[in-house]
Amino acid sequence: MRILLIEDDQMIGEAVSIALKDAAYAVDWVKDGMAASSVLEHSEYQAVLLDLGLPKRDGLEVLRRLRQKGNLVPVIVITARDGVDDRIKGLDFGADDYLVKPFEVSELLARLRAIIRRHGGQAAPLLSNGKVTLDQATREAHCGDAVELLSAREFALLHALLLRPGTILARAELEERIYGWNEEVESNAVDFLIHGLRKKLGAGVIKNVRGAGWMVEKPI
Repeated sequence: MRILLIEDDQMIGEAVSIALKDAAYAVDWVKDGMAASSVLEHSEYQAVLLDLGLPKRDGLEVLRRLRQKGNLVPVIVITARDGVDDRIKGLDFGADDYLVKPFEVSELLARLRAIIRRHGGQAAPLLSNGKVTLDQATREAHCGDAVELLSAREFALLHALLLRPGTILARAELEERIYGWNEEVESNAVDFLIHGLRKKLGAGVIKNVRGAGWMVEKPI
């Protein structure tokens, strides 16, 4: 899953970026409101973490413009503005959640998982096509009698496929979900991860469509 972090504080940005990567997210990080608006016009994300006190363009204005353009990407506001009026304004402008600094990273990750589930129409933390089930909270995959703890990138790849069962995802689409801007895309990384997932969960879990990409089957 690809997350956009909009945060001008270097220490907070670095800490959140590391935590997100450890939790299997690909992270792009921008530090001002103008850059954020530009990136959001041209790139697709599964969620946005938005500070309000940004240089060049205030976070609320970034949010207002985003919703005005019809972009429904889930947004969590992360800010030091803790007044009730600020929270009301953020939610009224279209934020899905509001978290006041300082916060526990574990709570941020839990809220992030929750809004991504809601956005995808999933109430429970489990993704399944009837053959393989992925627990988004623990990164465990269940297939038959097998229960395997996945690496961050194995989780990201399988999650992308299970969000759209029956849909073929090309190599470039999967790489976008696994790597952030500043991460080098390793040669044959997707093939290596799929090989590892098949070894853990069974050869039939992920189907290869020659010349097109990979998919998991639709629920029966």
